[in-house]
Amino acid sequence: MNRFYSNGKLLITGEYLVLDGAKALAVPTKFGQDLIVEPLQEPVLIWESYTVEGNEWFSAEFDLPKIRLKTATFFSDTEGKGEMIAETLQGFLKVCKELNPEFLTEANGFLVKTNLTFPQDWGLGSSSTLLNNLAEWAKVNPFELLEKSFSGSGYDLACAKHNQPILFQKNGINPIVEEVDFKPEFSEELFFVYLNQKQNSRSGIKRYREFKGNISAYVQEIDVLTKELLETNSIKDFEKIIKEHEAIISRIIDNRPIQDIVFKDYFGQVKSLGAWGGDFVLATGNENSKKYFTEKGFSVILPYKEMVL
Repeated sequence: MNRFYSNGKLLITGEYLVLDGAKALAVPTKFGQDLIVEPLQEPVLIWESYTVEGNEWFSAEFDLPKIRLKTATFFSDTEGKGEMIAETLQGFLKVCKELNPEFLTEANGFLVKTNLTFPQDWGLGSSSTLLNNLAEWAKVNPFELLEKSFSGSGYDLACAKHNQPILFQKNGINPIVEEVDFKPEFSEELFFVYLNQKQNSRSGIKRYREFKGNISAYVQEIDVLTKELLETNSIKDFEKIIKEHEAIISRIIDNRPIQDIVFKDYFGQVKSLGAWGGDFVLATGNENSKKYFTEKGFSVILPYKEMVL
């Protein structure tokens, strides 16, 4: 039996602009996904995916070595979703085989099980953790697998492989990744709040790509803010930095910051993480923060130390 594990992720700075070379600060989470591979006698690949509660939510069977889809089951009422997920998975496996022709050439087969340690709708990287685990199993470059499968910067794959915060800069299949010491003295005043909806990053990226202004100038501004964020020991300075960051992204994607829309009366500062409009936000605050967000209808509030690896 082989087991592979990848960390989830949160993008603290550089959302959208990381696609154009901004140095983004990202953190791996204490939540992630594993992939367990067990040998079978017959030449088939049986795939089973499980939720954090241990419930099977997807299964598929492929003939080997051609990776031909035989059956797929999605445990939901959504018609056709199982086939769609299975075809996406089939695509990943075929790209792995393209990158490493020795992958899945054995005479035997495999039973593969994946297990999430966070709810699927949290947006912590169910796809990126899967891709990185597959790349580890297939012995291929995860960023090359990403490039041939999806689009994206790849910061999430970098978080999957690193056990501490990173500075990430996109550079094709060989991004520049630097582990950094990001342990704010005021971390007890930082919280991650789930917005009760998973955001489709592709729609946000489409909106970002419609911007006609000087992206390179904004990249430089965000790089400066990221550097300042890493160096500050003051919660007040931290709040000023993330507020300025929000203002910059707001101008680029022509959208109001989440604090202006939902948390206008909040006593701390709130920052979107990743694609705007869903998943988690970062909030500064104190012992009264949980009560505030709960009363607003947001019940998932994780202190920094419970989220960040």
